[in-house]
Amino acid sequence: MQEFLLLMQDPAAWIALITLVVMEVVLGIDNLIFISILTNKLPPEHRDRARKIGIGLALIMRLGLLFAIAWIVKLDSDLFTIAGMGFSGKDLILIAGGIFLVWKATKEIHHSVDVQDHKEDLVGAGKNVVKMTFGAAIGQILILDLVFSIDSIITAVGMTPHVPIMFIAVITAVTVMLLAATPLANFIEKNPTIVMLALAFLLMIGGTLIVEGFGVHVPKGYIYAAMAFSAGVEALNMFTRRKRERERAANGGVTPTQH
Repeated sequence: MQEFLLLMQDPAAWIALITLVVMEVVLGIDNLIFISILTNKLPPEHRDRARKIGIGLALIMRLGLLFAIAWIVKLDSDLFTIAGMGFSGKDLILIAGGIFLVWKATKEIHHSVDVQDHKEDLVGAGKNVVKMTFGAAIGQILILDLVFSIDSIITAVGMTPHVPIMFIAVITAVTVMLLAATPLANFIEKNPTIVMLALAFLLMIGGTLIVEGFGVHVPKGYIYAAMAFSAGVEALNMFTRRKRERERAANGGVTPTQH
């Protein structure tokens, strides 16, 4: 306890904490988008509980990984080499998670675009029945929670050697995720075009995880800058659509160009 109090008196520790909290929140956006899209496929009465369980599992997994910090550090060590390229445990997890995310996003995009295809969706259910069971949703959230949690903790280890700071940053970031989960999910559900944009983000994130697993580092700033630009364009489109709807309503359902 005394060591923790001394650490909190260090300005450098506070700077590291603030920086790490911001980084963890940004990294948590990917996880949150996936959880929001997946839980929106459940019946309305189960969505909020599924989101809370999914985010709770993310917190438990991150804290558990912090306790296993020595094991996490070893994940960066190469397990084997193929054609002169070494693959570590982290690489294999990133590749597997990236492939899973690309597959999920591709299947959902196909389902959204091909509205005549009622044969199957993400879990093989018809369009007019429940598209995903509660257990299936939690299971798939758990898989991606593991991938994002390992990425999150490895980032934390690289930014500070102080485990208490990592704990505070992780708990703060997951709390923000918990508060933002329902509003984000509701926003995505009410704006169908946002769903497609979010799926495109997941597709890009999945591809990034795969290439990083093969040793190609992609600066996160480029990814989030692209996401922010796309989100900004979509915000302008939404503003334009709502303006047209207001004009149509003011003109008795007829747009000004139809006069």
